Amino acid sequence: MKLQDDDFTLFGLPQRMALDRPELDRQWRALQGTAHPDRFVSEGAAAQRVAMQWAVRINEAYARLKDPLKRAAYLCELRGVPIDATSNTAMPPAFLMQQMAWREALDEAANAAAVEALDEQVADEEAAMLQRLQWTLDHQVDAQAAAPQVRALMFVARFREDIQRRLEALDA
Repeated sequence: MKLQDDDFTLFGLPQRMALDRPELDRQWRALQGTAHPDRFVSEGAAAQRVAMQWAVRINEAYARLKDPLKRAAYLCELRGVPIDATSNTAMPPAFLMQQMAWREALDEAANAAAVEALDEQVADEEAAMLQRLQWTLDHQVDAQAAAPQVRALMFVARFREDIQRRLEALDA
C-alpha cells in the first residue's frame, strides 16, 4: 500500500461503480486496525504522525467510496473526465424542466404528506438515475457519458436536501 494509491486499490476493490458494501466496510475496519495511531504509541511521535496520515487517508477514501455519487465522480476523474460541477452546469432541457416541476411542487406542497410524496417520487427517479449511471460506468465504461449524469445527480441530491429542510420546517 502507498498513500498515493487510488481509493479502490487501497481497499483492494475493483474500479467499479457496483460495490460490495459489506466488503468495503470489512476492508475499512481492517485498514483502520492496522493504521490506527494508538498502535504506534511506543514507536514515537514520527511513527504516530505517519499512522495519523494513513488513518486520515483511509477515512477519506472510505467516505468517497461508500457514497455512490462521490464514488461515481471519483471514477470519472480516475478515467480522465473531471466532473467540473462548478464550471459545467449545462443540463438537457428535459432535465431542467423536471427540476422546475419539482421545485414548483415543493413550493406548492401544503403539508408534510405532500412533501413526503414528492420526496418519494424524487427518490425513485434518483435510484433510476443511479442505475443508469452504474450501467454507463461499469458496462459501457464511458466516463465521458457518465460525467453529465453525475452532475445531474448532484442537482437531485441538492434538491432532496431542500426537501428535507422543508420537512424539518413543517415539523417545527
